[in-house]
Amino acid sequence: MFTMELNTDNRIPLYQQIYEFIKTEIINGNITSDEKLPSKRTLAKNLGISTLTVETAYSQLNAEGFIYSLPKKGYFASELKMTAPVATSNPEKKSTATNSRPAQSQPEYTINFSDSQTDPESFPFSVWAKLLREVLNTHQYDVMKNSPAQGTLVLRKAIAKHLHQFRGMDVNPDQIVIGAGTEYLYTLLIQLFGFDKTYAIEDPCHKKISKIYNSFGVKTVHIPMDEKGILIKGLNSKKADIVHISPSHHFPTGIIMPVTRRYELLNWASEKSGRYLIEDDYDSEFRFNGKPLPTMQSIDNFDRVIYMNTFTKTLSSTIRISYMVLPKMLMEEFSRKLNFYSCTVPVMDQYTLASFIDQNYFEKHINRMRKSCGLKRDTFFSAIEKYDRKKHFSIMEGDAGLHFLLKVSQECLAKFTDSLISKKIKLTSVAEYYNRPSDQNQNMFVINYSSIPLNKIDEIVKELTTV
Repeated sequence: MFTMELNTDNRIPLYQQIYEFIKTEIINGNITSDEKLPSKRTLAKNLGISTLTVETAYSQLNAEGFIYSLPKKGYFASELKMTAPVATSNPEKKSTATNSRPAQSQPEYTINFSDSQTDPESFPFSVWAKLLREVLNTHQYDVMKNSPAQGTLVLRKAIAKHLHQFRGMDVNPDQIVIGAGTEYLYTLLIQLFGFDKTYAIEDPCHKKISKIYNSFGVKTVHIPMDEKGILIKGLNSKKADIVHISPSHHFPTGIIMPVTRRYELLNWASEKSGRYLIEDDYDSEFRFNGKPLPTMQSIDNFDRVIYMNTFTKTLSSTIRISYMVLPKMLMEEFSRKLNFYSCTVPVMDQYTLASFIDQNYFEKHINRMRKSCGLKRDTFFSAIEKYDRKKHFSIMEGDAGLHFLLKVSQECLAKFTDSLISKKIKLTSVAEYYNRPSDQNQNMFVINYSSIPLNKIDEIVKELTTV
């Protein structure tokens, strides 16, 4: 057991003090690789603090890779392979060591189709700056007040209005919780539900989702999908309690869950107390053909759907503002258990975004973004058709929001993957998003296109399809 002291008079939160101490001990080698850390309960007892505080510190260390967890065994220090400066009297050698880069540094890519960043050119800088000045002039005292745990009422009202107008949802602002990114909101839900629940995740899915749940040590199960979405029989066999789904634009497959499967899921949730659905509606605004399907929350008569969305896809990936809509009973539970938390989004950003929505700038921005992304998408499709003279490539799931799937013929696959490496093109196959290594969809690749400049698409596709 390592020894540490907490400063309760310090402004630095206790969990951060624990995080910094353990991180430093691992970096300095005082906690060796694969060394077992004290259990959360044991460390909390020795320090005289809550288990939740230790859990928060461990979760952050886990997320950053300083520690790792093993089911039913606990937490262990990771092996850090760092290139460190060597103590020497030779200034030249010291300088060389200091400037050296870790062997494991990420490679530089000429083209990165796995990047889901937004295009900086699309951000409404002038409007945002104007609204920020207005906020500072008219709400200078309001922005200096602490935000409620749920977020400011002005932003929650704006979001509720937006959801009603554009998603057909009747939402009370008091049901909305604002946070800095959906990852943070997932952690709140875990604390809200407790750590004894089984979380079901679509298979395949975005790897980050399972990493977040696993970092808290909760039980996760990966449920197979068919052409309509997640399989109900899998939920029953794995005894799931909470189901995380993206019914409008599933990532990576692009599947849009039909209404029939949605009602089946709602019925499943209603059959047993404590079952809930987390509806991740992350880029539903980007539907290019027809109107978006109704949200599951809007057809939920059982109050079992937690609706989630984010502004990182529509505004900027660096504006970490997301929100969730909790069923009324869960909102009451949130107020009892988690109301002590501070909202993680700066109040000034909340007021600025609220003005952006209320003054109809957001609607105009969405329309421009939809038009711009639709043009990029069409340009990609046209270019692939133009340069794929041997017909080795085909488009799958053409209405999947801000990404689509590129299918490569089996006869061309080996040459294609070799070409990606030589040309330093980052492209991820659907197979890599499965829970376990899979032979499925090895020739199906995810194209995230939103950050690709329009004027570069033609030459990029030409490069991509030349094998």
